[in-house]
Amino acid sequence: MTSLAGFSLRSTRTHEWILITSHVQRIVAASGLSEGICVVFVPHTTAALTLNENADPQVPQDVQFALNAISPDRLEFRHAEGNSAAHTQTSLVGSSLTLIVTQGALLLGTWQGIWFNEYDGPRTRKVHVRLLGEGPCP
Repeated sequence: MTSLAGFSLRSTRTHEWILITSHVQRIVAASGLSEGICVVFVPHTTAALTLNENADPQVPQDVQFALNAISPDRLEFRHAEGNSAAHTQTSLVGSSLTLIVTQGALLLGTWQGIWFNEYDGPRTRKVHVRLLGEGPCP
């Protein structure tokens, strides 16, 4: 079994982390996939995906603070659009996640959530979800 689905979302700030776990879980549940792999991908050069804690709302702020320290806006950047820090942060974090699906659900740790990371908002973005494996759910 293989299927492709997705959704759009709208960021409202320049830097924003949006929890998308429930969106992806709904796609997995609706697919009938029992056992397999879920690939989540964003086709953007200034947005990323990460698997991180979803219990403490300070964690995304702390990680974004660290990313800003690693890749701040700098006058020396040459990119004409002025968003080189966003491109760098996206490169550091990544544009896809590969997750295990078991018994019809995403296999996540107790505190893990799927986060969409906006580094150059506000914007409307796309998230693609590709499912590979066996179905239907028992």
